[in-house]
Amino acid sequence: MKKVLLISILVLLVIYAFREIVYQPYLWKKAMLTPEHKLQIGSFLFSKQVGSNGSQSSEKKYFVFKVTEINGDYVRLSVVRQLSEKGKPKSSDFSMTRETYRSLKHTINKITVTGILREDLYKEGNGTTLNDYLIHKYSDLKRSRYYYEELPKEETNINSPVNYFSLVYSKEKIIEKRKLIPYVIREGQTPELAKELSERVSLILN
Repeated sequence: MKKVLLISILVLLVIYAFREIVYQPYLWKKAMLTPEHKLQIGSFLFSKQVGSNGSQSSEKKYFVFKVTEINGDYVRLSVVRQLSEKGKPKSSDFSMTRETYRSLKHTINKITVTGILREDLYKEGNGTTLNDYLIHKYSDLKRSRYYYEELPKEETNINSPVNYFSLVYSKEKIIEKRKLIPYVIREGQTPELAKELSERVSLILN
């Protein structure tokens, strides 16, 4: 009986390993060749990440990113967020609830997600709440409060400033490994991959 149980467990482990190491990567790379899931400027990336909840334990956090630039292996992302209603400010780390995350997987291409320049976002507010200035300049916010920080033209296709490497990830690792691995500047000016900060990509949608 014990021998049968052991064999069953080993078979399950082999099946799981095959699924994770061979089959799932195959499906991922196959999907990346289709127009609906190909990585490109304007794509939405969905990622479930493990973060601290302020105590010694951890919790899952849910993020949606917009691809704002692809420069060689550098893929620059911007977090998709939702502005608070006027007069109803709220604090957030910009992650979203599991329910919202799941809903956006089906509706992200049906709603308006407005690109807002950072200088406009903080011009007449705290950057998290809808205000008259933003509504006047970005009229699409009347339809949907979802937005992302748009990349100014003067900040595109540059590789040298240290602050450029914020939310910049490896294109190769996204495509080949299904992982968000960021570029960081540690010592000197040469960007390097921080594999210890790797997070999994759940889905790419266009």
